[in-house]
Amino acid sequence: MSALLNEMTLTLTSPAQAKMSELFQDIDDNVQGVRVYATAGGCSGVSFGMTFTDAINDDDGVLEFDGFKVVVDEGTLEYLRGVEIDFVDRDDGNATFVFNNLPQAGGGCSSCGSSSGGGCS
Repeated sequence: MSALLNEMTLTLTSPAQAKMSELFQDIDDNVQGVRVYATAGGCSGVSFGMTFTDAINDDDGVLEFDGFKVVVDEGTLEYLRGVEIDFVDRDDGNATFVFNNLPQAGGGCSSCGSSSGGGCS
């Protein structure tokens, strides 16, 4: 049974969709989509990343766009609710995908020693 993934769970801005479409024009035909994943970030909570994937599992959530698919495993899905992926081309020449509206997913001061600095109060 596939995990539920829709535009209310995860959104991509127009610049992010355009960049993804561009990237998918130049990749191997075996690539099925871009997988969004979560990793434990210690005191920072959960960190997100993306990678091309050549497999879509039965329990993955899939969000289809024009020219590409976003794939999310069930474990990551719980951390992505309300998240927006954007593509930012900065003035310094660095361009990157950014995750906006990240929920507070663990971490914080309670498990990381000192409460001074790091935005803990």
